[in-house]
Amino acid sequence: MSDMWIGEKVRLRGVEPEDWEGFHDLARRTVDVRNADLVEPPRSEESFRAWTAERAGRPPGGEAFRLVVEALADRSFAGSVTVGESDSRAGRFKTGIEITPDHRRKGYAVEATELILTYMFAEQRCNKCEVEVYAFNDASLALYRKLGFVEEGRLRQHEFLADGYHDVVLLGITAAEYWAAHQPPSVR
Repeated sequence: MSDMWIGEKVRLRGVEPEDWEGFHDLARRTVDVRNADLVEPPRSEESFRAWTAERAGRPPGGEAFRLVVEALADRSFAGSVTVGESDSRAGRFKTGIEITPDHRRKGYAVEATELILTYMFAEQRCNKCEVEVYAFNDASLALYRKLGFVEEGRLRQHEFLADGYHDVVLLGITAAEYWAAHQPPSVR
């Protein structure tokens, strides 16, 4: 069996304590509010050290988790991908991804999201993945549409960000839709 956490360009791995610098840089360099979930005051380096150390100590998997996206070319921190709001009874989960500015437009977000979807659909037996994207975030909308997500609705003036209310677009993909365009993992 091949390693389902490694693609052609990226590897997904657990958070390590030394990743604090990558998360700090990601937060510090996210000056475009379209890529931020929440505008917050600056955090200290010690805050990032404590945050990553706590996450590094968590057991893998579970209802919600975060993985580091590592570029295979140079083993650099390229971002992170999350799974959250899992509902095992209904077979649903949400995901999200953030890629550092230096690693954008290289296919890392597509591949990392495909790795997460493969894991959740094949190994966790989920039936549907949902994402929420600010309506003005054209890059993220294009990413998810490219992966086969379908727009399912819009929450009007749903989130307050940068001195204004913004729509949130709801998108989803089912396991059947995903497998129609992707090869399931092999046990050989």
